Amino acid sequence: MEWLNYHHLYYFWVVARAGSIVAATKQLRLAQPTISSQIRSLERNLGEQLFQRVGRSLVMTEVGEMVFGYAEEIFGLGKEMVDAVKRRLSGRPVRLVAGISHGFPRMLVHRLLHPSLGLAEPVQLVCHGGRLDRLVVDLSLHRLDLVLADGPLAPAVKVKAYNHLLGECGVALYAAPPLAAELADDFPASLDGAAFLLPADGTMLRAELEAWFEEVGVKPLVVGEFDDSSLLKVFGQCGAGVFAMPTVLGDEILSQYQIATLGATDATVRYFAISVERQLKHPAAVSIAAEAERIFGEPG
Repeated sequence: MEWLNYHHLYYFWVVARAGSIVAATKQLRLAQPTISSQIRSLERNLGEQLFQRVGRSLVMTEVGEMVFGYAEEIFGLGKEMVDAVKRRLSGRPVRLVAGISHGFPRMLVHRLLHPSLGLAEPVQLVCHGGRLDRLVVDLSLHRLDLVLADGPLAPAVKVKAYNHLLGECGVALYAAPPLAAELADDFPASLDGAAFLLPADGTMLRAELEAWFEEVGVKPLVVGEFDDSSLLKVFGQCGAGVFAMPTVLGDEILSQYQIATLGATDATVRYFAISVERQLKHPAAVSIAAEAERIFGEPG
């Protein structure tokens, strides 16, 4: 049986994450020749080249990318083990640091995350909102355990991460009761020129809505754009315009905001958890997936 030298793998992993051997020397506190020698030993052991020079840059080969993916899991799992032992000794709660993309409805965030607070092992939630591209960078640097997003991570993004489909549902339109009554006749044609509150550009809901507008041949008057779904609903509640939300949140929206359903669309939205793990292992992340199945049903 061939044994892997994990010290060599660790040096390779640090260099790959740092982007260069020079940058890695500061983290490892080792001389550049020493690190280069360790990586060459790993390459000889594997029988494959892991890095190649492109100009002045050090770039991973295809095999290097594959090895890096395994190294991410190996050392990530090692960190989980150490953290778990320390928490057990200290009695501290498990931390879940989650990134929430702008397009992910905050009501849905609450429904997915809240059950984790009732797990047998205490959980401390830390949530950060932001643009998906920035959150994914933090995920790759292990500043986040998980990212909740309204769409999958695109293949073009050069980050080793995995999409976990939480569920999908339809989209309905809502408005303050007087506005909904005014637009009810001849829906959806009545939306042409009607005041509309859109989610921020770049979100999947925005893209789906714009495609549906074109399909049914209407051009609403956009009076507001929001990257905060809670603020959007408040404006909608006050009668500023029609707005769209996933149907899975319909009952909660109607109850909390005292608004009316205007009508359904043919749009569909999908929600994902993105992690650096092929399978969700963090107890709170597993709880999120289980709650998503209760909300949406089993992913197709």
